[in-house]
Amino acid sequence: MTSVDINCDLGESFGAYTMGRDEEILDFVTSANIACGFHAGDPSTIRKTVLLALEKNVAIGAHPGLPDLIGFGRRKMDISPREAFDLMVYQIGAVQAFAHAEGGRLQHVKPHGALYNMAATSKELSEAIAEAIYRVDPELILLGLSGSELVRAGEKIGLKTANEVFADRTYQEDGTLTSRNLKHALIKDDQVAVAQVIRMVREGRVTSLQGKDVEIKADSICIHGDGVHALEFAKRIKNDLQKAEITIKRMKSE
Repeated sequence: MTSVDINCDLGESFGAYTMGRDEEILDFVTSANIACGFHAGDPSTIRKTVLLALEKNVAIGAHPGLPDLIGFGRRKMDISPREAFDLMVYQIGAVQAFAHAEGGRLQHVKPHGALYNMAATSKELSEAIAEAIYRVDPELILLGLSGSELVRAGEKIGLKTANEVFADRTYQEDGTLTSRNLKHALIKDDQVAVAQVIRMVREGRVTSLQGKDVEIKADSICIHGDGVHALEFAKRIKNDLQKAEITIKRMKSE
């Protein structure tokens, strides 16, 4: 039977500011990508999110991003591969330490936002990110955009990798995500989003905005926890995948 992981970006609250409904969404996902304090999150939020994930038997992942709280890590920064390496080691270490302190372990690492998209097409950045993960813990899974430079860099250095697809994003014909700065980057119709996911999981294909079918591998589906209807969508996608006889379980790696 076909199976897939569902992951969600969580732990994005900061200080007095609350974002998302983490505790409730954790009931519908199998892997949590926890913000590490640079694009979102803070030490107390990391600890709380780690504890919630452990309580609900959800795998813990680090979600390191660019140091840009105001821009939520979604603005490109001209960083060197060396800087990318250091940013990754620093942030992975934060979530790893909290997981260890609470009796858990880190399963995976998924870069966030602009860093994720930059690495998807940059061989140099991807290799720096993959090396950082490998040197922190070679047993960690690198979660990256399906078929991207990031996944290839992970495979090259010897990491376990998982190919990620997105429920609420549109694709370009080269397999990259449509930039959030462009029209039609987000899929706002839940029915369309679910249909896209089921096709990606079952057929290994997605239709790009240009109308061309793109081959894709779906080990894990990303749903976003910061949307207005995030909880309702999380419930629906899990229910509809199960109706389609797709098993929901922690990510497969290669």
